[in-house]
Amino acid sequence: MTKATPPVLLSPLEPCLPVRSAALCTIAQMTAAHLVGPLGDRWSHTVGVARCAADLASALSLPGDELVAAAWLHDIGVARAAVITGFHPLDGAHYLTAQLWPMRIVGLVAHHSGARFVATVRGLGPALAEYPDEGGLMSDALTYADQTVDTTGRRVSAHQRRAAMLRRHGPDSWNAAVDHIRAPCLSAAVARIENDLLRAGCSSAGRRSRRVIPAG
Repeated sequence: MTKATPPVLLSPLEPCLPVRSAALCTIAQMTAAHLVGPLGDRWSHTVGVARCAADLASALSLPGDELVAAAWLHDIGVARAAVITGFHPLDGAHYLTAQLWPMRIVGLVAHHSGARFVATVRGLGPALAEYPDEGGLMSDALTYADQTVDTTGRRVSAHQRRAAMLRRHGPDSWNAAVDHIRAPCLSAAVARIENDLLRAGCSSAGRRSRRVIPAG
């Protein structure tokens, strides 16, 4: 992990993302900057995921305020103020619930990127299941954003992201233990979003401005 200077909140916030009705995602950005900002690469990744989510919301006509808010908050469970179990999707959901965030955003954070698979082997499945898992396009979009942005905030393919994750966590990790069932789930979510982007006219040539280029 590289060290980073805690972010300075500006007005408007930087980065200023193009999201309509952005009340929730503005508060989410401030919350993430305060709690995740000092955490080096975790903050760089969070900013990259939020940027990608904003692009997806624009390209696919998704509820941008909710999706980008969930993107800013998806790793909030790593912050010292949120840690309870050490499993950040669940800890993030606990923290956001206590802070009275909308349950849709709490559920997206709780279940992002196939969290249920890791929760099961860690004995945390019942606790995670207390939070709603809406599935569908919003869930796929958050997973896509998380799985196509690396730890430095750079856009990468889902294959590159998975390989780096396995190297980082190691062969004896919880993530490695469930990779054989989690990876196909994540790949399917990424593929569904890529297909939706192509149907929306977002080609790999990037012919539309502010559109996401399908990863991989």
